[in-house]
Amino acid sequence: MTMLKDQRQEEREFDFTANDFSRVRKLIYQHAGISLSEAKSDMVYSRIGRRLRTVGFDTFKTYLDNLESENNPVEWEAFTNALTTNLTSFFREEHHFPILAEHLAGLKKPIRIWCSAASTGEEPYTIAMTACEAFSTLKPPVEIIATDIDTNVLATAARGVYPYERVSKLSDERRKRFFQKGTGAHEGSVRVRNELRSLITFQQLNLLDEQWPLQDQFDAIFCRNVMIYFDKPTQSKILSHFVPLMKPHALLFAGHSENFLYVSNDFHLRGKTVYELSDGKSNKRSSTQVKERIV
Repeated sequence: MTMLKDQRQEEREFDFTANDFSRVRKLIYQHAGISLSEAKSDMVYSRIGRRLRTVGFDTFKTYLDNLESENNPVEWEAFTNALTTNLTSFFREEHHFPILAEHLAGLKKPIRIWCSAASTGEEPYTIAMTACEAFSTLKPPVEIIATDIDTNVLATAARGVYPYERVSKLSDERRKRFFQKGTGAHEGSVRVRNELRSLITFQQLNLLDEQWPLQDQFDAIFCRNVMIYFDKPTQSKILSHFVPLMKPHALLFAGHSENFLYVSNDFHLRGKTVYELSDGKSNKRSSTQVKERIV
């Protein structure tokens, strides 16, 4: 086993020691709350190795030394983006969206929804499509805030342009109603219709930050398949920050492998990975109090 490791190190372009890996794990945890397992060494080498080539460093040590000493927000952003996994699709975990549609129908308008891990946009656009279908209009009374720590994927999301394969599993009706097919140089791509894009505001947000640039409360929050990257104390902290941002009737949607019941007493399970505020936890704070805490 040692021989295989030594051989792999010799074949690598950059020196990458156990201490380098430990430093990367520590820095990404401190900066973004992401808890990388010990099995992610090869992934870290591959992704951060690209940054070394881009910015011209010869070793991981000198790159990490520079990252810590220079306090360069641009490079910190690139470092975080490199280590962020963004796996998503339209109508992923499809069982959530009929629940959302039913929920929307009974709400006072206008309705506010927060998608807290927007990635490349498929999830917030799916939320927007669900709202359009629920109200039978391309102009539903819904405002969607879509955030992510990764600025690269947010830029993709804001453009709303995807390879045709990404929408190939949607029904013909949905493709025709919500997307425009590219022609000429854009053949093989689709673009989200402007009506759908106008429902969404994209902005960068780090869930680990003490203060979030959000105002007022939400009728639903999507936080799916992101908590798995955080340890239990970080999960608990984030969930506690959700509470003052939720209206008493609000729903919190989680990923299929996430269970918040072992992390927080603030929520109880309504259905499959869908949560409500626990009895006695219903948020009765005024919007002014929410702004004082969050903004």
